[in-house]
Amino acid sequence: MSIGHTLLGLLESGPRHGYDLKRAFDEKFGHDRPLHYGQVYSTMSRLLKNGLVEVDGIEAGGGPERKRYAITEAGITDVAEWLATPEKPEPYLQSTLYTKVVLALLTGRSAAELLDTQRSEHLRLMRILTDRKRRGDLADQLICDHALFHLEADLRWLELAAARLDALAKEVAA
Repeated sequence: MSIGHTLLGLLESGPRHGYDLKRAFDEKFGHDRPLHYGQVYSTMSRLLKNGLVEVDGIEAGGGPERKRYAITEAGITDVAEWLATPEKPEPYLQSTLYTKVVLALLTGRSAAELLDTQRSEHLRLMRILTDRKRRGDLADQLICDHALFHLEADLRWLELAAARLDALAKEVAA
């Protein structure tokens, strides 16, 4: 995820302080990985330097000065271009899981056991995500669905790999 573009998008609704941006980000996108304050302020500094945001005001308080950031026209254009650009699909042609299966076969370890263990871990995570999806709001449900669909694809691959394990073992040994 592009944190810079996400923060810019959040600024389109109006100027905000760094603290408010962090809170909005965490509420909408950071359920599993909240932003650190340092990450917000370093990103805002970079966006300011690149002319994508401007300081809309500075408030003095009991602590450090609080800058209120506003998106610029260049920032709005940048977000629009980012949103219009499709994400590159990840084909997973060199997955760690495949590497582990081949290495297990090459080193005389049980690739079948590795696949079974991985299958159990995928199912465990799917149960957690399904429970979270049941209790979550629409945004959480969509995030969980995305993860669940990827895990289901992985499970199909695990089953296929297990079914072809003997043939792969012969090919790897050759």
